[in-house]
Amino acid sequence: MSASKEELFKRLSDGVVDMEEEDVIEACNEYVEAGYPIFDGIMDGLVDGMNRASQLYEDEEYFVTDVLLCSDAMYEGLSILRPHLPSDEAEKEKIKGVIGVVEGDTHDIGKNLVKIMLETAGFEMIDLGRDVPLQSFVDKAKEVNASFVCMSTLMTTTMGGMNTVVDLLKEAGMREEVKVIIGGGPISKKFADKIGADGYSPNAVEAVKLIKKLLAIA
Repeated sequence: MSASKEELFKRLSDGVVDMEEEDVIEACNEYVEAGYPIFDGIMDGLVDGMNRASQLYEDEEYFVTDVLLCSDAMYEGLSILRPHLPSDEAEKEKIKGVIGVVEGDTHDIGKNLVKIMLETAGFEMIDLGRDVPLQSFVDKAKEVNASFVCMSTLMTTTMGGMNTVVDLLKEAGMREEVKVIIGGGPISKKFADKIGADGYSPNAVEAVKLIKKLLAIA
């Protein structure tokens, strides 16, 4: 007797929140074998768990490292469920975003968290990593036809690079189509306004809300 869909949703979600990769893998395999709708398993199971984890982070009950471990469990589950998505779901065009830490800075935990939350929210993220040459943000955004660019830094000495990227997007004639969101320790809304960015986010959860608002996604 296989578990009900709702029972498996709970096991998937709890497995992510509890950072239990083995539990998630087991529940995913059972879910696939039972023939339940794959998209529902992703959204009501894995993504639900990641959303719960992000709420715990927002409530300061989880640390960044906890959320990253939760995301490891979620990605394990996705690697099992995604290949079973119906082709129309799998091929659905996602809104793309480019993300990276600006040149001169190698602090990337916050950036990784934002990327995870945006992927959880359904965006396709192209991660340039850390210490990213400024022109690369523009080149990659053009190459993949990105709707937005996210940049972060934890250092005051590299903040100016964000301004440069905004200028480079203008020079490339892309500024109107590409939203620019910035974040990181020394960054503020005042700085974002000063350099002409579209928005500033203090954390990963707010970044998702901000981008959805900027792109007019409910």
